[in-house]
Parts: sequence; C-alpha cells; structure tokens
Amino acid sequence: MAMLLFTSSPIAAQYLLALSKKDHTLAIIDPATLQIRAKVPVGQDPHEVIASTDGTRAYVSIYGGGSLHELDVIDLVALKALPSLDTKPFLGPHGLYFEGGKLWLTVEGSKCVARYDPATNTFDWVMGTGQERTHMLYVTSDQKKVYTTNVASGTVSILTNAPMQGPGPGGSSFHWTQTLIPVGRGSEGFDITPDGKSLWTVSADDGGIYIIDLDSAKVEEKLDAKVFGANRLQITPDGKWALISSLRNGDLVVYDVTTRKEGHRIHIGTGAAGILVQPDGTRAFIGCTSDNYVAVVDLKTWQVTSHIDVGGGPDGLAWAIRH
Repeated sequence: MAMLLFTSSPIAAQYLLALSKKDHTLAIIDPATLQIRAKVPVGQDPHEVIASTDGTRAYVSIYGGGSLHELDVIDLVALKALPSLDTKPFLGPHGLYFEGGKLWLTVEGSKCVARYDPATNTFDWVMGTGQERTHMLYVTSDQKKVYTTNVASGTVSILTNAPMQGPGPGGSSFHWTQTLIPVGRGSEGFDITPDGKSLWTVSADDGGIYIIDLDSAKVEEKLDAKVFGANRLQITPDGKWALISSLRNGDLVVYDVTTRKEGHRIHIGTGAAGILVQPDGTRAFIGCTSDNYVAVVDLKTWQVTSHIDVGGGPDGLAWAIRH
C-alpha cells in the first residue's frame, strides 16, 4: 500500500497514532507540534491501534462488526505498511494490547481473547469467554491477568493464569480461569486504577459507572453518572481523574476517582469515541468521530486547546515511543 508523507522532517521519539475510519488511514502525529508527519493506508474498517513496546511497529484491528479477520501492521521506522495478518479462524479482531513482546487481542465474532507472537508469526494462545461482544482489553505487566468488557452480555471478564494443584496438561503448574462480573449492558470502555485495585467501566445503556474491587472481583459501587452512549473511559496516570466519552453527546465527562463525584464536563463536539491521555498527564486527545477531528484537551485548565484533522471518523488512538 502506498504511503502519504506530509513533511520530510524526522519523526519524534514519541508520537501519537490516530485512525480514520472513513479514510482508512493511520495518521502519525508529532505531539509537540500537532503536525501530521505521515498517513499510511489501512483496511476497510479500522477500529483500534496499538504500538509495540519499542515503538517500531503499529498494529490495527480491522473489525467489520465482528466479521472480518485482518490485522494490519505498520513499520513506524520506515513509515510503510507491512503484509497484513490473517487472523482466521478468529473473526472480528477489536481490542488490542501489547505486553511481554506479544500482541493480545479480543476477537469479538469468535467470543475469545487471543495472543499473537511477532517473533514466531503465530497465534500462540487463545481463551474463550462465551460472552457477546468481547470488546476492549487490558493485560497486566506480569501477563497473569487479562481484563475485558463484554458489551452485549453486560459483563466484565477477568482471565487469570493461576497456580493449580498438581501438574496440568504437558506438566504445566498453571491454568487459565475466567471470572465473570455482571455490570450494565453496553459497558465497553474501561480502565484500571494505577494502584491496580479497581476497575472502572461505564455503561452506554444506563449511563452508570461501575467500579469493581479487583480483590473481591465484585462491583463495589455504581455511580449514576448519566453518561448515556458512553464509549470509552480512561484514568489519568496520576489516578486522579476518569475521563469518559460519549457517542451521543458532545461532552467529555470527568470524574474524581477519589471522591467519585463529577469534577468537570467539557464540551468537545457532537460525539466522541477514543480517548488517549498523554503519558505525562498534561493533555488528553479525544477522537470526535462525528466531528471529523481529534480534540486536544488541556488537563490543567480543562479547556479544548486545538483540533487535529486526521481524516473522517477518527476513533482509535495510541502512543508510540521509540526506544
């Protein structure tokens, strides 16, 4: 696939990746200048993007409402598309996470979570959830726990690689188990607090925030946030704020994680999806899908400071940090 370059200056060591659903492109953006350095074509229905730990590769899920079977791979050094990965028999890749040198992904159409090893070019692990619309994903740094939201089932899955009594198949002393936690239907976006103690997710159907205590694996509180149409939720690196986007309205809703009260409500457009907080916690980037721009929000003044035109229907966002 061809690549469209907008400048010839070198790519920054840290940069922002943003998908355009309508244009089928991945924009590579210098966060210091907010200038688009390159756009690389991707497949027909791109939803999520993630970068490898070393910042040399980007992976894009080609979703198709759970029917497609493609992961696109972008070389972030040469700024060009590499051969795509066919995920069959796994249909509908969506949520992405890169941990332990491997790409973890939800596979919505196949009701499972899978793992791809770039070193061997193979899918080396898969576990079914049995849930409808297994969608977003979080993997702990020790790779012992995987969290995912199951949108249509209204549940959160905790997949745990736990010790077992006696040797298992092949002599293994560990096996994977699933714990299902009921939450509101339409719960999609979620995040884990930096201390690893709580999971926050928000329901598009009832607009409530569900806070799960991860030690007991139970919902400890539901907040009547009234964020109907909620799409994504991200907690700031300092653990102070939970940012929530909604596809139904133009507000970014911000909750105080400690007091569990609404702290800010910022008008950013007519509807929003992807959220990405800058690693230093100073700014947030919001994919305003229906407005065809990425809004930049200053997290000190709580004001929209600029817009980035990455193409039509922006959604999935990610950081790439070159090492």
